[in-house]
This record gives sequence, C-alpha cells and structure tokens, in this order.
Amino acid sequence: MRNQVINNMLVSKDMIEQAAENLKGIAKRTPLQFCKRLSDKYKANIYFKREDLQEVRSYKIRGAYNKMSSLSKQEKDIGVVCASAGNHAQGVAYSCTLLKIKGVIFMPVITPNQKIERVKHFGDGYVEIKLVGNDFEEASIASKKYCREKKAVYIHPFDDPYIIAGQGTIGKEIYEDLNGKVDIIMVVIGGGGLISGISTYIKDKDLTAARQGKKIKIIGAEPNGAAGMFHSLKNNQVTPLQAVDNFVDGCAVKTVGNLTFDICKKNVDKIVKMPEGQVCATMIDLYQNEGIITEPAGAISIAALEEIKNDIKGKNIVCVISGSNNDLLRYPEILERSLVYQGKKCYFLIEFAQKPGQLKKFVNHVLTPRDDIVLFEYIKKNNKEKGPALVGVEFKDKDDLDPMLQKLHRYGFNFTMIDDKELLYSYLI
Repeated sequence: MRNQVINNMLVSKDMIEQAAENLKGIAKRTPLQFCKRLSDKYKANIYFKREDLQEVRSYKIRGAYNKMSSLSKQEKDIGVVCASAGNHAQGVAYSCTLLKIKGVIFMPVITPNQKIERVKHFGDGYVEIKLVGNDFEEASIASKKYCREKKAVYIHPFDDPYIIAGQGTIGKEIYEDLNGKVDIIMVVIGGGGLISGISTYIKDKDLTAARQGKKIKIIGAEPNGAAGMFHSLKNNQVTPLQAVDNFVDGCAVKTVGNLTFDICKKNVDKIVKMPEGQVCATMIDLYQNEGIITEPAGAISIAALEEIKNDIKGKNIVCVISGSNNDLLRYPEILERSLVYQGKKCYFLIEFAQKPGQLKKFVNHVLTPRDDIVLFEYIKKNNKEKGPALVGVEFKDKDDLDPMLQKLHRYGFNFTMIDDKELLYSYLI
C-alpha cells in the first residue's frame, strides 16, 4: 500500500531541494565543464555536466541514496531489492554500504563479470547478487516476486518520486552554476528518471518568473534501438517496445515509467533519436579530444547536438554526461561502429568471375592507394562460373566511397553493400 501511495506522489521542486540536503557529503557536486572544441564548432557555449565523475561513475547514486535514506527504520531493517545490469545496481549497492542496509540485487546471467565485481565492491558485504534471467526484463520480474515474498522495499531504477527527486538535484546544480543563464539542457533518456527530475526543477514556475518568462528548453536523446519515451509520447500513452537494441545499455528499457511519462509529457520540449553509430563516433571524439571516457548512454546527449545545430547559435547549452561505466573490451566494437557510421568503412558481397585476374582487376581499377582491404573471405567453387567474396574496405575519407561504387559498376562487378539491418552485419561487428 505504501508503494502505491508513493507512486501517486507528485515530484516537486521542494522535494528536489530536500534531496539536495540529503545528498550533501554523499554525491559530488559535479563540475560544469566548458568545451571549447564543440563551442567553436556549433558557435554556441557548450558545457558538460560531468556525472561520470561520481564515485560510482554515474548519476545513479543521487536517486538511490535519496530513496533509501527516506525509508523508515523498520523498512531499513527488512532490506531492499532491485534489478539492474549496471549503474543503478552500483548506486543501490553503494547506498546500502553507506546506510548499512542489506540489499539483494538481481542481475541477468549475461551480465559481464566487470559489472558484477563493481557491484560487489560498492556493496562491501551488505549486498547479495542473484544472477537470474537472460535479460533485464526477466531479472526484473524475478526481483519483484522475491521482493513481495520478503516484504522488502523495491528500489525502482526510475519510476519513483524519491528517485526522480534525487536525479533532479542535477538540474538544481546546473541552474545555480550558470545563474539561470542556460537556454537548453540535453539529457539522455532510458526509463525517464533523469530527465524527469531535471525538467521538474528547471520548469518550476518560480524559476521561469525569475528569468522574466524566458523558458529553458529540455531536450531528450534516445538511441534508435531503444526509443521508448519517443514512441510513448508520440502515441500519447506508455508504449512498450517490441524489441530493444542493447548496445546503448544504459538506455535499453523496454517500457518507460508511468510517472516519468506523465512528467516528460508535461516538461520535455523535444526528443531526438540518435543512430548508435553516431553515438560511437562521439565517444571516440570525446576520448581523443577531451580525454573523457564515457559509456554509450553517457555520450548520447552530446551526439544529439548535431540534431539541433541549426537552433543553438549563440546559446548556452548543457549536455549531461550521465556515466562512464564502459567495459574496455567493447572499444573495438565502438570503433568499428563509428567508422561504419561515418562511411569510412564498408562491407560488401562482391561477385567475382572464377577465372584468373579478377582480384587484380578489383585492386588495380576499383580501389585507390588510399583504400585498405581489411577483410577478404572467398571460397572457390569449381562447379560455378561466379562466386561471392566478403570484402571489407576502410577509406581515408568518407568521400572515397562513392567513387568506389561508381568503379564497381563501371568494371562490371555485381555487388551488395551490407547494412546494419542485415544479420550478416551483426556477425561482422
């Protein structure tokens, strides 16, 4: 019954102010970092809100601690339960240690060992990890069943007013650090807790009055493969996704929250969907230029600048870097996706006549000295006149692709480009 009452609560600016008091000495007041490179590129003032610098390397500590510190002594004695494969689990585990509360965290069996070890580290003996289910949804169902049996408190990753209020303290810090002189805040959306909290604080009528009616825009960013809030707002109701691309794992939520949907419907000005490849390219740029390591979800708010570049000249823009819990083993895939998205790397099925000189013809007349063959797989079939080869080519510049396509046609090669919608592409990357 208490959970039902809590879920019907309205999140307010006062709740966020109280959350900020609760989080003093617990969550860092992260810096607002000016980015000269992107400011010059977009002719605007671009700032990064560095939530990747939290102890748990994401903003999740804010909501988790605010929620758990609000529990009664009896609830704390019984303990808490949650389901997560990443940042929320670490936020809950760290909060369990700080508050000396026993917690049980359900994670899918496919969760990488690196993430499991991080949760154990932050849990420091207060947390038990249960590996259940093949994905987050199955782990979540098992966690809620266990929670009901134990009569414990469920710590929802996003659809809870105390969680949302904790995340909303980011909006308070942004507003105060820029003295209200901010025009647009770019925020990643998974289940919607982060953008709901920030927008609740920023859209408060008292703040609007203080700015003489000049409204701050809140723009959400979701990956193409997990755009749950985009489709829900489009349909004017919470709409579960039929399938989710787990690459941007911090956003891989099949169903957004009921409470977060209502808040986003009221407060969010726009949501943009981003190609996963563009997110990867942004991650690489941030590392190479600013030395900032992000997870895919952490970079998506910055990637989304490209979608609004025509509307931000001369304005103050804040991009929330939500986290940096990225496994180093993923970087080869991230680099690959980045190159493919930028058109600097392409894969083809090219039909070669099974006679001498065909490969030489391809290399000498189709490719240039700037092009590099990075993959060539071919099996000769003696009973056929022609056979396909799987060819990967890396270009010096994205503009080198079109000349190659023209020469493939000119020299009579039958070919197919392999795009990201094909099963073979998943095999290659």
